[in-house]
Amino acid sequence: MKKFFPWSYKGGLLIGLVYYIIVAIVASLLIGFAGWITGWIPVVGAVLGWVLRIIGIIVDVWVVVGIVLRILVTLKVIK
Repeated sequence: MKKFFPWSYKGGLLIGLVYYIIVAIVASLLIGFAGWITGWIPVVGAVLGWVLRIIGIIVDVWVVVGIVLRILVTLKVIK
């Protein structure tokens, strides 16, 4: 788990939460920008939109799991 969620095990609670929130915001902006750029291309835009949506879901799940792990580590539920 430490390999996939490094900020859940390092630093304090606030630093870990801020890190994950920044990653979520930056990823959302980049995915939205990529969708905006390629959205007007008929076939490529549709396929890329589908792929970007899946990437967005994966990033969101990663962020939520990272935040939950950070809280659990802070509460000493897991080590």
